Amino acid sequence: MAKVSENYGTMVFNDYTMQERLPSATYKTLAKTIKEGKPLDEEVANVVAHAMKEWAIERGATHYTHWFQPLSGITSEKHDSFLDPTADGRAIMTFSGKELIQGEPDASSFPSGGLRATFEARGYTAWDPTSYAFIKDEVLCIPTAFCSYTGEALDKKTPLLRSMSAIEVQAKRVLAHFGDGDKHVVTTVGSEQEYFLISEKDYAQRQDLVLTGRTLFGAPPCKGQELEEHYFGAIRPSVNEFMKELDNELWALGVPAKTKHNEVAPAQHELAPIYTNTNRAIDENLLTMEKMRLLASHYGLVCLQHEKPFEGINGSGKHNNWSISAGKVNLLDPGDTPMDNLRFLVFLTGVIQAVDEYQELLRMSVASAGNDHRLGANEAPPAIISIFLGDELGEIVDALIDGHEYCNAEKVAMDLGVAVLPNFLKDNTDRNRTSPFAFTGNKFEFRMPGSAVNLSDANMILNTAMAKSLKEFADEMEGKEGAEFEAAAIAYVKRTLTDHQRIIFNGNGYSDEWPIEAEKRGLANHRTTADALPCYIDQKSIDLFEEFGVLNEAEVHSRYEVKLEKYNKLLNIEIRVMKRMARRTYLPAINEYIGELASTLNSIKAAAPGADTTQQEETLGKLLDGVAKAFSALKALDTFHKEVEALEDEQEKANRYAHEGTPLMEALRTEIDLLEKLTDRDHWPVPTYNDILFYV
Repeated sequence: MAKVSENYGTMVFNDYTMQERLPSATYKTLAKTIKEGKPLDEEVANVVAHAMKEWAIERGATHYTHWFQPLSGITSEKHDSFLDPTADGRAIMTFSGKELIQGEPDASSFPSGGLRATFEARGYTAWDPTSYAFIKDEVLCIPTAFCSYTGEALDKKTPLLRSMSAIEVQAKRVLAHFGDGDKHVVTTVGSEQEYFLISEKDYAQRQDLVLTGRTLFGAPPCKGQELEEHYFGAIRPSVNEFMKELDNELWALGVPAKTKHNEVAPAQHELAPIYTNTNRAIDENLLTMEKMRLLASHYGLVCLQHEKPFEGINGSGKHNNWSISAGKVNLLDPGDTPMDNLRFLVFLTGVIQAVDEYQELLRMSVASAGNDHRLGANEAPPAIISIFLGDELGEIVDALIDGHEYCNAEKVAMDLGVAVLPNFLKDNTDRNRTSPFAFTGNKFEFRMPGSAVNLSDANMILNTAMAKSLKEFADEMEGKEGAEFEAAAIAYVKRTLTDHQRIIFNGNGYSDEWPIEAEKRGLANHRTTADALPCYIDQKSIDLFEEFGVLNEAEVHSRYEVKLEKYNKLLNIEIRVMKRMARRTYLPAINEYIGELASTLNSIKAAAPGADTTQQEETLGKLLDGVAKAFSALKALDTFHKEVEALEDEQEKANRYAHEGTPLMEALRTEIDLLEKLTDRDHWPVPTYNDILFYV
């Protein structure tokens, strides 16, 4: 344990290192910048940059990079060395405050959704001091925002930071009524990352996995997850070695990796960290994903982070455990005193209102081609947003709405005319795995995000929607104090919960009845990405983002365009891969087997004219029929693909991909998968699910 604690954070320029390395006055100025968001004076920045460079060089760094998150959702970096040649032919290592604060990468090659023309190349990266710099592969990585020459945000981080500022401003207005308006308010996130590990050899033979991240073909394995033996089971030795190295790398980078285990599906695993502030948590999750992909090769493995790499077994999610804190106080914890209880009810009500009002935006935030295959399956919530509160908290909310007396599990009566809650909420109820947005004691678990997603979008929307709820409460409470405030706050909570109770659902989200009930309640059910994306550019959404300065109208439209274009490009790639694999991999191999089977049948009939060849003839007939159906499905998909790719309207293209293309892809897959079950194993051209999922 001593070794782990000594190694933890050694590759991070964290608060401990800053206090150790920086002059006291510089550290205090930097701490004020981090807390209040004020720009650094260049002289102070030069001192910070020098200390950061010296620390990095001591740990083997030779280069630095501004590490940012373009609209593609992944991370980007351009490495510059510290090297500065001198006139006498030698060199020194330099790094200035200007280089720390701002960089200038080419912005033309990143997706911008129309914000930038291709010939407009200039973009800027700006240091984000609220997320620690770290060393990765001999490179000092400086987390930064990324914006265009004209100031528009071209990244995921900038709107997230704006949303965190918005929610703090409004939360402080609310907390002022409780005597805590001076506390620093942050949202916190803990992101549970699910992933698959498979053999590199199998991966290399599956063109669909290599090019799309998922298997476009594949019959179900003889044994899947039905025995329920993999979840929390003994970890394969090769996987365990991978996990050990991953832990060590992440700990050195200050990522608080806490829990690791086998997930439900064979070859599936999970890593969960301790929560931290939202901005840093998302940076750390992206770093974790990168390390997973890179380290897997050390053990002959490949890490798959697609939401649904294998049909018929669980896909991979990334559960976003979200809360909001003021100082060291979790505002979603009910506390021990009546005023704490009232504060909790106010913030709980704000979350319920935010999720109901902007349910379509939250659904949109996790929409992707991959996640469309996962949502609604047995391991993921449906595409309908709802909130799970649990039995006891749900009963309290019902009592508040209906105005009747509440009795808790011990039959202790509580008069809800005043804000007194029993100390009950931690682990007071079972978890609901079918709920997209579930209260879990002192936080909400947003279960809809897929494993490949950058969580910035979802948290940016959640923060902004919550800021809107808190602002409405603070506006109505303006000027009210003492007993008048308490009475007004309780009345507000009751009225708002009544207005938004439709979003609360504690039942089974997988049931056939729930979509019908949800429709009656007026809840949205956007089953596909194509259905979900248009809400991004609704006037209601634009008004929300502009009110709090999170995104302007042009930035909103750009993000819609980027998401739409990415969805269409992915579907285009998947269809191209499907067609090529069917034509060049599967059908030739199946036809070769048909030819061999026909030759064998003819040989049997020639050698033994009276022999019973029913089995061979039936198999041959099924194969020939299957090939005919597969070829017909392939032609239909090809015709559709050419027609859709000729369309100019990207939303129309997405609609057709989602509602016509996906069924055609499934039809081709169904025929090929049936043929897999009939074809001799030695003739099948790629590793099957049995091979991939149950490697040694």
